[in-house]
Amino acid sequence: MLSTTSRSTRYSKYESTLDDIDTGSLMDMIRDSIIGSAFNNPYDPDPNSGSSMDELREAILQALMERDLIPEDMLREAQSSKDFSQTRLNQEINKMIQRLQDEGMIRVDDPSRESAVPKGDGGVGNSGDARFELTQKSIDFMGYKTLRDILGGLGKSSAGRHDTREYSSGVEMTGDLKDYEFGDTLNLDVTSTMKNLVSKGLENITESDLVIRQSEYQSSAATVVMLDCSHSMILYGEDRFTPAKQVALALAHMIRHQYAGDTIKFVLFHDSAEQVPLEKLAQVQVGPYHTNTAGGLRLAQQLLKRENKDMKQIVMITDGKPSALTLPDGRIYKNAWGLDPFVLSETLREVAQCRRQGIQINTFMLARDPDLIAFVKKVSEMTNGKAYFTTPHNIGQYVLMDFVNKRVKTVN
Repeated sequence: MLSTTSRSTRYSKYESTLDDIDTGSLMDMIRDSIIGSAFNNPYDPDPNSGSSMDELREAILQALMERDLIPEDMLREAQSSKDFSQTRLNQEINKMIQRLQDEGMIRVDDPSRESAVPKGDGGVGNSGDARFELTQKSIDFMGYKTLRDILGGLGKSSAGRHDTREYSSGVEMTGDLKDYEFGDTLNLDVTSTMKNLVSKGLENITESDLVIRQSEYQSSAATVVMLDCSHSMILYGEDRFTPAKQVALALAHMIRHQYAGDTIKFVLFHDSAEQVPLEKLAQVQVGPYHTNTAGGLRLAQQLLKRENKDMKQIVMITDGKPSALTLPDGRIYKNAWGLDPFVLSETLREVAQCRRQGIQINTFMLARDPDLIAFVKKVSEMTNGKAYFTTPHNIGQYVLMDFVNKRVKTVN
């Protein structure tokens, strides 16, 4: 389990003990491994079963090695041992996993054991059948860390509430003053109004002498994030799915903590489409193979119908053109070669339905296939949405800043 020939790993003496690594630091260290597409088996027949404990141990071990956190005597023992499971290093990793359980970061399901090994004996056992799932607490933690990392690349600008460019009275003070007009809320600026009263006299006061303090109108939004998880998202030597999941987690954290009136839901689309709860998002897998955009749009509309918000929008992250459809009898029609006219027409039918319901579709493209460009251009035209050419490296900045900046509601 432990490689002794890695050229990229430098071992040095760690002055403290592994017990000094707090749970937050540990989760931060293994965050990329947990979110990463390679962490899960895309051919697992039960995608909701969680990830294996062996994978979690491997992720922790790799994180410790990369950061030179393993004490030298413990490292030498592990390197020379024929049975890693009996080493002190493995016991320390089990203790870390137990701490993650105790502090509510993960849930462990081990069908081969009725209970975990007592904590004093090194925490949870080594059963290969054991699986773990993330909790809401750990999802929230990873969303915050990912959001901080993404916004850190934007310099000093920060993402606040999604304010509109127009002003209306009565939501949030901006500091700007204006003369009262019929229909405005009477958020009077007492100092300015009193000056007018004193200078003109109470008997001569008119509506125009009332001065109000303007406020920015902040709209509420219902968002469905559509994540393409077809097989192409991890092909061609580039993992596009992991950055997409990271963006979704960051967006979820931002909405839940900064925009209390907003809602966000997630839809995966591949051969078919399904909703995925937030607590499962970090561990969702790539696959199957095709891109059922119509199915994703249909499900997204169903979710948005339940929302009563100022704005309804779909954020679609994809790297491929539509190549599959769910037929009325439940069968999946697939054609990955070119842009199939039947698939295209049925997909655009769903786009038109979005337009009729006032749902805007903003698409973030991770590829520049001509057929994909043509399709996305049409979608943007039909729903008055936007299309962005992005890469796995900058998609987070595009999605988050678009979410913050583009909400414009005209106020008369």
